[in-house]
Amino acid sequence: MNGTNVFQGELDPEIASLLDTAGGDAEAGAGKAAPHDEVELGGSFSEVTKKFEDTPHAAFSDPAYYKTALSDEGDIAQRFHGLLQKFLKATDPADRGVFRQQIITVYWDFLLSVVKKAPGTLPDSKKFLLRFGIVHPALLNPEEKELFSKVVVDKEYPEPVYYLDEWFKAIGTGKIRTSTTDEVQISKANATGKMKQLLDKAVGKRDGAKGLLKGKDDERMKLEASLKERVARLTEHRPVDELPEIHSLFTEAQKKTFTEIQEVLRQLFKADHDLELFLKEYNQAVEDVHLLTEKVAAEGGNAEADAQAVDTEFGTVRQISKMTIGRQGNHFPILTHEYFHCMPQDVATRENIITQLKWVESIDPEAFCRVYRNKMNRIVPYVILVPGYGDTGVCWEPFDRYNRATSRGRIAVPMYSKSLPLALLAAVGDLRWQTAKEKAAFYWMEEGLTGNYYQWVAAQKLKGDLKQFFINDYILWMTKESEGTQKLDKEVRGIFWRYMPFAQDIKEKLKTRSYAYQELYQRDLNRAKSDL
Repeated sequence: MNGTNVFQGELDPEIASLLDTAGGDAEAGAGKAAPHDEVELGGSFSEVTKKFEDTPHAAFSDPAYYKTALSDEGDIAQRFHGLLQKFLKATDPADRGVFRQQIITVYWDFLLSVVKKAPGTLPDSKKFLLRFGIVHPALLNPEEKELFSKVVVDKEYPEPVYYLDEWFKAIGTGKIRTSTTDEVQISKANATGKMKQLLDKAVGKRDGAKGLLKGKDDERMKLEASLKERVARLTEHRPVDELPEIHSLFTEAQKKTFTEIQEVLRQLFKADHDLELFLKEYNQAVEDVHLLTEKVAAEGGNAEADAQAVDTEFGTVRQISKMTIGRQGNHFPILTHEYFHCMPQDVATRENIITQLKWVESIDPEAFCRVYRNKMNRIVPYVILVPGYGDTGVCWEPFDRYNRATSRGRIAVPMYSKSLPLALLAAVGDLRWQTAKEKAAFYWMEEGLTGNYYQWVAAQKLKGDLKQFFINDYILWMTKESEGTQKLDKEVRGIFWRYMPFAQDIKEKLKTRSYAYQELYQRDLNRAKSDL
């Protein structure tokens, strides 16, 4: 390809204390607090009915696409343009390798300039540059251009799956906090960092309280239905023989119902008492969120665009991109025909990801669940789609440390992997491991999923990355063991069966396949009996 023909033109106690004392020098009326990303506990993934548009959009046919993509980005865009031209025109492999490496570094600097504009409105060329890594449509063949021009542009499903342009917009406008887990010195210009952390914690308590409230209300409704059923059974009478106007006595079965009704009434009274406590807790949490939100807004902590947050997040995303690719992978950051070898179903579009997430949950129904105050909550993680040629999804944050109750974890999936299901499973396995490890805290080498797995690895005297061993085994668990193909060590299979159980219908199927699964199924039954 001749570069000169292609490129033309120019280029809690804390909360209480804070509510009593904070805000003495705040600027009142500085704006409304940005909405938090609401987490709906429970539910299921959407059924994706349209993975690609029937009619392609025209953005990649625009002759000014490249010029617009690089415009208003200053000297770094000019430098990137010059290197890209040299790379495309180079015929000597050594020269081409040098220019290729230089492009990787300069491109990320150029991309940061584009990312800073993401909180605003981006032209299509900059949007698709961030979203897909498409610098110039001419770097793709006609079939590839048509494929990407049919990818659904707008977010049509509620799942928290983000392209990079959408992610940086959400970060920059304060809808989602930055991914950094390090303490950051908060300046007045960045405003009320500590208060925002408390707000995140209050939001978690509110959402957790709401989940507990809903669960207890469901419990009470079931008890009431059970009471009605027993009373109905108790009041069923047949006429006495030869005395049709007289109703029969209580049967022995009905007499037992008196005791059952007493127990149900006892449980109902307790459930109603718990419901009252949870309702007070929820109302207090709502009030805390309201007051903290007002104080954050009064201190101007939610400016229209937070440049520092975007800069911080960009550094995180760059590291994540490297992690998805690995040291020996292809780090070239631009989408080109030379390196793109995906089938349409393996491109990590939002719709393909949602379909795969639904598949994961159909096998591992607790994959996206966390326990809060003895209640299992389904909390789907943020999924960030990173344009790159990696093969491994990663999790860099199992949940927000300021909101352990209901915050979303964060996983990233490379867009152009050899196998989308395997890349996503690696990310989910990583999420699984980190969540279990955080839950076990100081006892992660002794208890639960991580403790049992660690002890098995230690007993086998395996050397290497413990988490990577786990992720590899998780992939086998999901792709092979779920189909009845035994690939794991017997002990590992037992650990996974107990702490990462398959869906019940899969268990029922597997118990008929071999003695190994039948034995595990029987252990479930024995544990259930011992818990009674």
